[in-house]
Amino acid sequence: MKFNPQTMGKLTPKKVVLIVVGILALILVSTSVFIVDQTEQAVMTRFGRFIGLREPGLHFKLPFGIDRNQNVNVRTIQSEEFGHRTVRGGNFQANAAIAEESIMLTGDLNIIDIQWNIQFRIDDARAWAFNVQERRETIRDVSRSVINMLVGDRAIMDIMGIERSAIESEALYFMNNTFRGYGLGINVIAVNLQNVLPPAGVQRAFEDVNMAMQDRERLINEGIQIRNEELPRAVGEAERIVHLANAYAAERLYRAIGSAARFNAVLDEYLRAPVVTRQRLYYETIEEMFRDRENMVIIDHNLQNFLPLMNLGGR
Repeated sequence: MKFNPQTMGKLTPKKVVLIVVGILALILVSTSVFIVDQTEQAVMTRFGRFIGLREPGLHFKLPFGIDRNQNVNVRTIQSEEFGHRTVRGGNFQANAAIAEESIMLTGDLNIIDIQWNIQFRIDDARAWAFNVQERRETIRDVSRSVINMLVGDRAIMDIMGIERSAIESEALYFMNNTFRGYGLGINVIAVNLQNVLPPAGVQRAFEDVNMAMQDRERLINEGIQIRNEELPRAVGEAERIVHLANAYAAERLYRAIGSAARFNAVLDEYLRAPVVTRQRLYYETIEEMFRDRENMVIIDHNLQNFLPLMNLGGR
């Protein structure tokens, strides 16, 4: 069939009606059918008024703009970056405008450069669609405000060291509270401090300070280790000395008690028979004095004669 402009220019009323009906049918189909992706929820409005949510799949709505759908990604984790931008290949991109986001004043009036990112998920599609108009700007402004607040409460060396994880956890808490108060409909999952650096002009000095702090921590740990080794040994030695002293005190006490009891027994015997007891004590004393003596000579006080009992100990 050959194309003939003359025949195309001859439109009958029937053709016009068919064309209009076809256009209306096409508009009807295109405005009454929509698809919701697996990662999305559709926020439905009728004349601008919220009427419900639609889950993933094929759905129908009233045509010609009576019903409108706004598909919101509620399952994908989204992120915002501050102080840097991730480009293709995983590399970081930075420029002067981006760097302004990461320059902050610390609690001890130092300048620090902190690059970070947040990860969040939309958990209320209706709130995300209606409650806040400038959603991305609000997320970025709140995040910067929270990080600036937390950095401004701490010293620079603490931020670069022990307080880093505390800043991340507290930032997560404060951001979620703020977004919940705004009714933004998102939940922040993680706050990650990527780089925490001093200003470029004093970075060498900060590295020296950091090395000095590491040496201090090492020396403290070595001292603690030596203390943990020596302290139990000293405690054990002290306990040993205390036990020896207690044993010696108990021995002296019991010996004194025994001596006192023996003295009382001798006293009782002496009171019963003074002469006999005195004589026995004399013999016992002499025996005690000469028990271990050998080759001894006993003479009288005038050095005249030997003691007659001298030969009693001979063999």
